[in-house]
Amino acid sequence: MISLAGRDILHSWGKFVLTGLGLGLLIGVTLTMAGVYRGMVDDARALLNNSGADLWVVQQDTQGPYAESSSLRDDVVRSVLGMPGVARAANVTYLTMQVRRLDGEDSGVASSAGLSSNVAGEEVRAMVVGFEAGQPGEPGYLVAGRHITRSHYEAVVDVRTGFEIGDRIRIRRHDYDVVGLTRRMVSSGGDPMVFIPLKDAQEAQFLKDNDAIVNERARTAANPGLNRPGVPGLLEAVQASQANNRNVNAILLQVQAGADAESVAEPIRRWKHLEAYTRVQMEEILVSKLIANSAKQIGMFLVILAIVSAAIVAFIIYTMTLGKIREIAVLKLIGTHNRTIAGMILQQALGLGLIGFVVGKISATIWAPVFPKYVLLETGDAVRGLLAVVVICALASTLAIRAALKVDPAAAIGG
Repeated sequence: MISLAGRDILHSWGKFVLTGLGLGLLIGVTLTMAGVYRGMVDDARALLNNSGADLWVVQQDTQGPYAESSSLRDDVVRSVLGMPGVARAANVTYLTMQVRRLDGEDSGVASSAGLSSNVAGEEVRAMVVGFEAGQPGEPGYLVAGRHITRSHYEAVVDVRTGFEIGDRIRIRRHDYDVVGLTRRMVSSGGDPMVFIPLKDAQEAQFLKDNDAIVNERARTAANPGLNRPGVPGLLEAVQASQANNRNVNAILLQVQAGADAESVAEPIRRWKHLEAYTRVQMEEILVSKLIANSAKQIGMFLVILAIVSAAIVAFIIYTMTLGKIREIAVLKLIGTHNRTIAGMILQQALGLGLIGFVVGKISATIWAPVFPKYVLLETGDAVRGLLAVVVICALASTLAIRAALKVDPAAAIGG
């Protein structure tokens, strides 16, 4: 049978292709939105994988350290390490902040190597991680450079920060040399990570600046309750506590081989009065709670885009059908079956959808790497997207099919 749909498409191919390109860009945005959600989930899982932990021990009655704030004394790790089934335990801190790259004058270093591709004074939103060398929380691998070997003022950064080996960056009051680069070390929100020694991170997050310490000491000294006779050293103890706040956000645990993580976590919750989350529980917090609102917003966008796509296809196919009413009447006059005419219109709608899908898939693949957030384009989403396009185009063609079937054959010989 001669393809009536193909002949009609060739007759007005310019309009058909341009419409397919426009629809394709819309489909590309839809695939990208789905990829953004997949990327958020993958970021959350990458965060858990990169920590190297089986259990996360945090402050009681919190869902820290990623979804809520959590603060523990850093000496708690020794008591947790002695619990049954615990193989390794390490303190860790997390602080999301702006990290600034320094130029030679700011850092006192006139090296041109650090100025290779970055702009002096550039700020990057990053999660600063304080970790103990050789313990859970350390970057699992590097793509360039070396691990941190000094106890202070060295940093390993994710490549998405844009920093390079040899750069100097400022975190709070101190400068750090970038000595290593890693990849896919990100927070649940997609912010790249900057790894620094634990003691430096504790100071950056918990220690007050000099002016604040002076003001706090003056306020404490003016408190009569701390200067009572017979209480020697109370004032000094309070001041020392203010100046040396040694807290952490969480303790990362690795359980012994063959041990069940939940069985190890239960005694910690009961006897240490702390919260302990397994990998499954922490993933539930990150995916189902932390990014739940973002997932709902993306879902609404996908629904809106699907409706808009259906409306575009319906309008274009309906307009094309109305433009060839006389031709359809001629087909009816020579005895063409209604199902043949309906099939022609359906084929045109599906052809338009397939062109749009191909354009959209190529577009999403091209622009996904330049998005500020990680976009994960999965094959399964592409297949589901193709099926959705087919269904939407088929439904959108029904309006044009109904209009075509109502055409009177007498219109072919009318004036």
